Amino acid sequence: MKTAVIYTSQTGFTKRYAEWIAEQSGADCFEIAEAKKQNFDEYDAIIYGGWACAGGISKLHWFKSNMNHWQGKKLIVFCVGGSPIENPQVEQALKNNFSEEEQKQVSTFYCPGGFNYEKMSTGSKLMMKMFLKTLRAKKNKTEEEEIMIKMIASSYDISDKKYIEPILACINEKS
Repeated sequence: MKTAVIYTSQTGFTKRYAEWIAEQSGADCFEIAEAKKQNFDEYDAIIYGGWACAGGISKLHWFKSNMNHWQGKKLIVFCVGGSPIENPQVEQALKNNFSEEEQKQVSTFYCPGGFNYEKMSTGSKLMMKMFLKTLRAKKNKTEEEEIMIKMIASSYDISDKKYIEPILACINEKS
């Protein structure tokens, strides 16, 4: 099955996962700027990876705008974020990025990445620091909020190749 992996990455976690997926599946791998110049007619499967931002997936609109051109192809989206995979909000956040009709056409996955404040854009870094300050100031914090404060206070990496296994299984699944 001829497969393309397309990604956008701000701090390197999504790029890492895209490269792992491409390496393990024998797929061609494209950064989104390069992918926008490509014709994907010859591909049987198209995988898009973006980073999580406030419940959304970065640059997902480009992928969604092409879904109608890719009828009959296996479509997969993975999202990389700073939350552990066990976070119950992850699955709902993935679903919220697609309409019910789109959900029938695309398989979605989440891969834990982390935070790398040194590589974040100034805007993203500022947004995260403001969010952290607001969270710290909150009275009667939940246990989840206390854990989140500890996690996002500094850079960390929870990425692992094991998280691509369900994506690889999906690629190899018969339609």
